[in-house]
Amino acid sequence: MSPQRGIELKTEGQLRLMRRAGLVVARAHDEVRRAARPGVTTADLDAVAREVLASAGAASSFLHYGAGFGLPPYPAVACISVNNEIVHGIPGGRVLAEGDLVSMDFGAIVGGWHGDAAITFGVGELSPERQALSDVTLESLLAGIAAARLGGRVGDVSHAIERSIRSHAHPYGIVAEYTGHGIGSAMHQEPDVPNLGRRGRGPKIVPGLCLAIEPMVTVGSAETAVLDDEWTVVTRDGSDAAHWEHTITVTRGGVWVLTAPDGGEELCARLGVRFGPLAD
Repeated sequence: MSPQRGIELKTEGQLRLMRRAGLVVARAHDEVRRAARPGVTTADLDAVAREVLASAGAASSFLHYGAGFGLPPYPAVACISVNNEIVHGIPGGRVLAEGDLVSMDFGAIVGGWHGDAAITFGVGELSPERQALSDVTLESLLAGIAAARLGGRVGDVSHAIERSIRSHAHPYGIVAEYTGHGIGSAMHQEPDVPNLGRRGRGPKIVPGLCLAIEPMVTVGSAETAVLDDEWTVVTRDGSDAAHWEHTITVTRGGVWVLTAPDGGEELCARLGVRFGPLAD
C-alpha cells in the first residue's frame, strides 16, 4: 500500500496479471463491436462478452456489482449504453438500429486483478455529429494518458482531459458526477480521476499506481439523471453521450496501457510519450 491515503501499489507480478485481464477486455471490445449491427439486441452483445470471459477463464468485474453498496446487483457482464445513455446501461431487449451510438464498458478479473475499459462505436455509419462526439471523447482520453508521468499528479490527467474537450468550438458537456478511478485488486479504488481539474493537484503518480481514465462527454448539457433501474445514467436533456476508457500504469520506462491490445505502443508513438511495458 502507498502512504498516499491507502492507495494500492502493485508489484510487477500483479501488473502482469492486470495486463492479462486487460487483454481479455480488449478482446471483448473487439468481438462486441464486430457483432453490433442493426437488429441485434443489447442482450445479444452481453452474451458475446460472456463468451469471451468464459473462453479466457476470466471472471466479470461487473456481474452482481453493487450488492454491497445499496444498489441492485448489476445483472450483466457489460454496460451497453445507447445514444443518450451515458454509462451503466443494462443490456436487454433493446434492438439496435442503423446509426445508433453505442458505448460499451467492460471489466475482467484474472487471478484476482482487474482490467477495465470502455469504447464508443457506431451501428453501421454514424452521423457526423455522433462521430465527432466520439472522436472528441477519445481525443480527451488520449490527452489524459499523455499527461500521466512519474512524479506528476492525478490532477495533471484531469486538467488535460478538460483542456482537450474545451478546445473545441462546440460547447461539449463534461460529466462531472462519474469519474475515473484507481484499480487493482478491486475495480474501484482510490484515487478518483475526475475529468475536470487543475494541474499539480491530487495524489502523486508513482510506480505501481494503476488508473482507469474515463472521460464521458455529451453533445448537450452535462446534467445527468438515473433511470428507475437504478443503474442507467442518461443525459437530462436527451442529448447524445460518448464514453472512452483505458486502464494504465506508468513504469520507470514510460506509459503502459494495460487494456490496449498492443499495450499502448501505437498510442504512445502518436502521443509522443515513452512506451513502458514490463519485460516478459
